[in-house]
Amino acid sequence: MDILLALVPMFAWGSIGLVSGRIGGDANQQTLGMTIGAGVLSVIIFILMRPVIMLPVIVVGLLSGLLWSVGQNQQFHAMKFLGVSVGLPISTGLQLIVNTIAGAVFFREWKTNKDFVLGLTALGMLISGAYLTVRRDQSDDRPVTDGLPAFGKGLRAVVISTAGYCAYTIMINAAGLDPLAIIFPQSIGMLAGAGFFAFKKTKVDSFVWKNTVSGLLWGLGNICMLLTMQQIGLAVSFSLSQMGIIISTIGGIFILKEAKTKKEIRFVIYGCLLIIAGGVLLGYMKA
Repeated sequence: MDILLALVPMFAWGSIGLVSGRIGGDANQQTLGMTIGAGVLSVIIFILMRPVIMLPVIVVGLLSGLLWSVGQNQQFHAMKFLGVSVGLPISTGLQLIVNTIAGAVFFREWKTNKDFVLGLTALGMLISGAYLTVRRDQSDDRPVTDGLPAFGKGLRAVVISTAGYCAYTIMINAAGLDPLAIIFPQSIGMLAGAGFFAFKKTKVDSFVWKNTVSGLLWGLGNICMLLTMQQIGLAVSFSLSQMGIIISTIGGIFILKEAKTKKEIRFVIYGCLLIIAGGVLLGYMKA
């Protein structure tokens, strides 16, 4: 049952890039709209569940929400520079690598030699998959220099995004607090962070309100991941939550019509399959 619940974020988060890509708006508008949607869901959960909120919950919730806003804002920037079909696989691969290592090293989720062998094999798959998703078709006629400025900015955004996202998940896992209690103060931290990025830069218009839909999707995935993190561990719960990469990547190519050669499409598909295989292997370790 825990594994099935851990798969919910795969579908919810895997759809976010496609939904926000179709809706449009700049990265700050997307972050603000997404945060408002997630905040609405957190208020509903708080009213229905009435969790006990103490000072540690408030502190961890606010800080994790601020870190998340950094991660999400920069991921939207990365998708603008690199496209959904490239930005998300790189982001997902890096997050999987960092969180898997954190789960193994800091939280002692790998205990036997078999765990380390399988875990390192899974990491190899994740790294190889992330590389394939951005591999360029060398026979393509497009000048290599055309995409370098955007790629550099996109890669920078991905690194900052990974730092924010991973700090947010590691902090929550280390705190070991009630997930349902954290969600409400976390949404306040998220809104504060999104407001900082949007302040005097973003017009609150229809793009912001439409992007609340992606916030509802994110909130659903976040609740399920937090609930399962304490049961099956950070390495496995987060890895399974990121398997929605196949939805966002393939959707970016075929739904958002992002330009790819046939060879690059094959690279992306192979890369996604490797990342998924690495995540499944991590899930098998826990099972």
